[in-house]
Amino acid sequence: MGEAQKGLLSVIEKLKGTTEQEVRIVLLGLDNAGKTTLLKSLASEDVNTITPTQGFNIKSVASHGMKLNVWDIGGQRKIRPFWKKYLEKTDLLIYVIDSADKKRFEETGLELSELIDEENLKGVPVLIFANKQDLATASPASEIAEGLNLHTYRDREWQIQACSAVSGEGVQVRPARALLISPIA
Repeated sequence: MGEAQKGLLSVIEKLKGTTEQEVRIVLLGLDNAGKTTLLKSLASEDVNTITPTQGFNIKSVASHGMKLNVWDIGGQRKIRPFWKKYLEKTDLLIYVIDSADKKRFEETGLELSELIDEENLKGVPVLIFANKQDLATASPASEIAEGLNLHTYRDREWQIQACSAVSGEGVQVRPARALLISPIA
């Protein structure tokens, strides 16, 4: 997985404060946000043949002495009520947003807000990928962070990262392009 995974590992270390041997990651977001494409990009797999996830995909990726167990769960409206069944023992929540789909920002914000309130995610760090930055209509990550009121999430570490899962750009998290917010006591 090379540099892309190295970047994700650095985010896990920043958000969790440690690099545990095995990390359970749940990958969520609305349908068509690019979750599966992001997962395939992280796993250095072909991203040209993606179909909508009807249930879930699980990938385990080993690198730098760590095993990342990533659960990619479909984002269709009828599947979202089942998200909470996958949250137990989650070490990191990755939430993917289609940065170019402004009509769904409110919907994605509501879903994220509900997730943040889930008992099984109390204190769990959140990495938000503002995906599809390669599209001309994409909103910048900073604008999305403000629109989602991410600054109000004070009970956990969170980070938002601009990316394009298709090109792989931004999937390797570079601190200069990422916002890292620590909880305020």
